Amino acid sequence: MNNEAPIIRVFIVDDHAVVRRGLASYLSGEDGIDVIGQAENGRQALDELAILVHAGTPPSVVLMDLLMPEMDGIETTKAVTDRWPELRVIAVTSFLEEEKISAALDAGASGYLLKDADADDVLAAIRNVAAGKMVLQPEVATTMIAASRRPNPAADLTGRERDVIVLVAKGYTNQQIATRLSVTERTARTHVSNILAKLGLTSRTQAAMWAVQHRLLSPAGSEPNDNASP
Repeated sequence: MNNEAPIIRVFIVDDHAVVRRGLASYLSGEDGIDVIGQAENGRQALDELAILVHAGTPPSVVLMDLLMPEMDGIETTKAVTDRWPELRVIAVTSFLEEEKISAALDAGASGYLLKDADADDVLAAIRNVAAGKMVLQPEVATTMIAASRRPNPAADLTGRERDVIVLVAKGYTNQQIATRLSVTERTARTHVSNILAKLGLTSRTQAAMWAVQHRLLSPAGSEPNDNASP
C-alpha cells in the first residue's frame, strides 16, 4: 500500500517577480510541494489556471497577492472560486485592515497571511489549506475578532439561527446550508440576513468570527442539531 501523501501543487500570483521567484525557490525545495505555475496579475492567472484545469492538473493551492495591476487579488480570488470552487486560495499581502481581510475571505479565500510571515508559517498554511482547513495568521484572527465585537454581542439567536451561524463559520454556502438543514436556499439566505442584522454585522466573515469568539463551535466540531426549532 502506498501511504505517501499526495503532492500539493502550488500556483503563485504576484506582480513582483522577485517575490514570485523567491516563493517558488523556497517551496520547490520542500518535500511534497510542486510549484506548477506563476502569474504576474489576475488576468494572466485566470488564463493560466484555465489551461491547468483543462489539462487535469489544477493547483491544490493558489497564493494570491491582493494589490496587483489590471485585476486585483480580491477580484481574482472571487473569479477563481466562482469558476473553480475546488481550488483553494490563500491571500498573501501586507494589509492587516479588517476591510481587506473581510473582502478577501468573502471572495472565497481559505487563508490570509501577511507578507512578513515566516517561511515555515507559509508552508504550514499551504499544507493546512490543501487539507481543507481555514488558515488565519494570529494577527489577522485578532483583527477580525476585534472587528466582530458589537455593543450587544449576546443577541438572542433562535436555535435554527445558531445552527446556521455554525455552518457559516464552517464555510458553508447558502446552498450547502439549505441542503444540510433541509430548507430552501431562499430560507437559508433569509436566516443569514437575519443573523447579520441581529448581531449588527456586515459580512459572513464577521459572523464566522463571532461564532468562534462566542464558542458556538464545539471542540469536536460537531454538526448542528437538525431538530432545532426554526
